[in-house]
Amino acid sequence: MKNRIALVLSSGGSRGLAQIGVIMELEKQGFHITSVSGSSIGSVIGGLYAMGKMDVYTEWVSSFNMTDVWGFMDFTLTKQGLLKGERVFNKMKTIIPDMNIEDMSIPFAVVATDIINKKEVVFTKGSFYQAVRASVAIPAVITPTKFEDTILVDGGLLNPVPIEHVFRNSDDLLVVVNLYGKKDSYTDREAIDSQENAGNLKRLMNAISTLVSTGDMNDIGYYSLLSMTSSLMISRLAEMSIEKNKPDLLINIPSDSARTFDFYKAKELIELGKISARKALMKMF
Repeated sequence: MKNRIALVLSSGGSRGLAQIGVIMELEKQGFHITSVSGSSIGSVIGGLYAMGKMDVYTEWVSSFNMTDVWGFMDFTLTKQGLLKGERVFNKMKTIIPDMNIEDMSIPFAVVATDIINKKEVVFTKGSFYQAVRASVAIPAVITPTKFEDTILVDGGLLNPVPIEHVFRNSDDLLVVVNLYGKKDSYTDREAIDSQENAGNLKRLMNAISTLVSTGDMNDIGYYSLLSMTSSLMISRLAEMSIEKNKPDLLINIPSDSARTFDFYKAKELIELGKISARKALMKMF
């Protein structure tokens, strides 16, 4: 059995933390990751792995509670988005210094979207933080970034599962983590939420997350409507990419396992990633 992997990590907000668990399980099962590509949150996790800092990040994000996540939300009054998206990365830089992508231990590719020229931009060199900050810029939610003579936003907008950009050796298995999978009984949101303490902060966080990431059918505002339509599009793009490229191993994470900013659920999501990887491997072998 081949044990070398070219790994593709998809966009999907805080659900991307499940990709940490996937990587942990793949390594536990004896697989060796030789390269990685990622879009949006997938670029963050993939880059941290490629630079050998995923463990440091995992320990940090696993300590989050709802207050911590709220504290990272640097709201802005500009018309380009709700959040600046700088505060969390500035904190990350104090824990994990920046690194040039070309200096990482394995090949790594980040996908962002050039909204001026209507095309993908793929980073395979240069600053890790510059690349991933562009890749996570959810339109109308997190402000876009200026790059050279253009403006970049979320890589998931055009390519949520960047299979074609992963460097793959002839003997590598192609493994894709898809954060737009069908609902699984393990991830019933009510069961997970019941473990959290109720309170005003939780209700406020849930209201914001619902507004910008899921949409309320009883009160469809601008951001929720935008999110509902873009999520449908991105999910379909992911499905089409997977159908076209036919990975050797597909690991699906249920699309309703977390909202966009549920980073305080890191431990549950990492465990979900481990379970999902084991299930996929059992079907494959």
